[in-house]
Amino acid sequence: MSINTKNIAIFAGSASLELAGKIAEALGINLGDMQVEHFADGEFSVYYKDSIRGKDVFLVQSTYPSSDNIMELLLMVDAAKRASAHYIAAVIPYFGWARQDRKDKPRVSIGAKLMADLLSTAGVTRVITMDLHADQIQGFFNVPVDHLYASSVFLDYIREELPFDNLVIATPDVGGTKRASSYSKFLELPMVICYKRRLKANQISDMKILGEVEGKDVLLIDDIVDTAGTITRAADLLKQHGAKSVRAMASHAVMSDPATERIANSSLEEMIFTDSIPYQKECTKVTILSVADMFAEAIRRVCHDESISTLYAIR
Repeated sequence: MSINTKNIAIFAGSASLELAGKIAEALGINLGDMQVEHFADGEFSVYYKDSIRGKDVFLVQSTYPSSDNIMELLLMVDAAKRASAHYIAAVIPYFGWARQDRKDKPRVSIGAKLMADLLSTAGVTRVITMDLHADQIQGFFNVPVDHLYASSVFLDYIREELPFDNLVIATPDVGGTKRASSYSKFLELPMVICYKRRLKANQISDMKILGEVEGKDVLLIDDIVDTAGTITRAADLLKQHGAKSVRAMASHAVMSDPATERIANSSLEEMIFTDSIPYQKECTKVTILSVADMFAEAIRRVCHDESISTLYAIR
């Protein structure tokens, strides 16, 4: 992967050190030297040890909770702007707060729009992210957004590692129907829908299956797994309806407790994630696929003013 390294610099935030290292390696450059200094009261500051004057800077940081991660990214952007960087791109593999994308009840905040405004105000020139919870979040930004899709990584795994000839695509809820339908149409595989009704956030009252799964190997498709309540309940229900096996695939491993325990004790044979969020726990059912090469190629194309839409077949 060729790139002119003279005028670009890549820096890693604390939340994405490993992924940023892989991206830099794929581009054939070293990570820039940056330090985060923590203070006794919980505050922290960011400074660059290398000169970035006049450089195109790519700052890699996922913004999953805690809020320290988005705050660190904002400080990274501000420091780069004050250091006279020519161009500042925020590379955000997982864009946190994205589930707060609309006003669905009175007097509620729209967290995704606020995060976009904060990044724009801080001074980002471009945002590169992956599998936003809702595509319309791109419109919250006042700068260009390159929206990547994990499908470019997942498709090869589906074809090469899963029982493709007997496979059925499934969505764990109605909200993910468009996403699962895209996989179903592209791969020319049948699809089923798990319909759920929530009592409140992270609590499901009941679930039903629309479609036939008896004797089939089922692959659940989702964008985020948080507490894993929905995905594991769907897997258990699919097995009860005669599915031969159930696997799940999701872009972002938020994995709040007790998600790992739920997956370990569920009917899932395998839970497949990308490394957009580092998965720190141990679970034999979890498989991690890296998106480093995809982000590296996107950065290369941005640097060369090339289109990135050919990077993915499914949106």
